[in-house]
Amino acid sequence: MPLRFDGPTVRFEGLCMVEEALGLVEHWRETPPGTVDLSTCTHVHTALLQVLAAAAPAEVIPPSDPTLARFVAPILASRRPLP
Repeated sequence: MPLRFDGPTVRFEGLCMVEEALGLVEHWRETPPGTVDLSTCTHVHTALLQVLAAAAPAEVIPPSDPTLARFVAPILASRRPLP
């Protein structure tokens, strides 16, 4: 499973595709966003990035892959909680 939920912490692992977006939204309806760990993520669909930007988790651990980290950094830096 590409997303692993551990209370307020969500770990993205390997290929994280669009099918995971709804599960992430549903999880955060029940548990406020805490830490998101992207360190072992190798691909993240833009739908998941939109959810991350909108949810504004307290902490985001960037991907260890430098190319992916460079791509997602500006999106994650602009995250703000929804009103």
